[in-house]
Amino acid sequence: MITLAIQKKGRLASASMELLNDCGIHLHNTGSDKLKTAAVNFPVELLFLRDDDIPRYVEDGIADIGIVGDNVVLESGAGIERILPLGFGKCRMSLALPKYVDYNGIHDLDGKRIATSYDHILKKFLKAKGIRAEIHKISGSVEITPGIDMADAIFDIVSTGSTLISNGLKEVETILESEASVYAHRELSDEKKATINDLCFRIQSVNTAKDHKYILLNVPNEKLETVCRILPGMKSPTIMPLGEAGWSSVHSVIQEDRFWELIQQLKEAGAESLLVTDIEKMIL
Repeated sequence: MITLAIQKKGRLASASMELLNDCGIHLHNTGSDKLKTAAVNFPVELLFLRDDDIPRYVEDGIADIGIVGDNVVLESGAGIERILPLGFGKCRMSLALPKYVDYNGIHDLDGKRIATSYDHILKKFLKAKGIRAEIHKISGSVEITPGIDMADAIFDIVSTGSTLISNGLKEVETILESEASVYAHRELSDEKKATINDLCFRIQSVNTAKDHKYILLNVPNEKLETVCRILPGMKSPTIMPLGEAGWSSVHSVIQEDRFWELIQQLKEAGAESLLVTDIEKMIL
């Protein structure tokens, strides 16, 4: 049995639960008041925690692994191991200034007041750059501090940038790219490592499937070579003859981010009756 810590509430909570469900892991009652539960078909117990607490629970061995943002772990300074990026909860941590302020480089922040909830990451960055600034650590509403003359700049999480714009700020330096990842305690038994490897294998299969589409198309035999060059597949496309002479059915897998580009190429190459479907799991 392993213990997995996940966020109780917040931007990673629902995505983490959805991921476990996609991995075929079914849980006992997970109501909003639950702090702990277990799976019925996999040797894992869940702890529902504040995201800021997850790194310490993993470092202290109370939880064997945790799903938490990279930024949270770096800010905590916890000595835990990142074993698998998950691809969701992506954001960046950036410095921002009032939009009317000219910015010519990081040294413009020398001697300035910077408000942030992530002072550990910011201090480390500024020290590496040789910048001396006055850091104000606050727990929330960082973006309003320049407007009330509490700070000259801010350092905060940016997802879309809309909050910065609505507060008259502009992003000037990205310090960190972050996403949700699986982090593990540094000293685990071989049995627990085996269970964690099994869980990570399931997660990778689910996430790989989300990044790809399964495609079926009908192709005149004289166009097969051209189409197959467009669709290499995992190794090579699967080709099966149709009932109609001179035609074949081609089956392959394409990357989600190349979907529309490849569809257009396939149509131009002579492919017809294209069918594209989601992939539930994908084992490489």
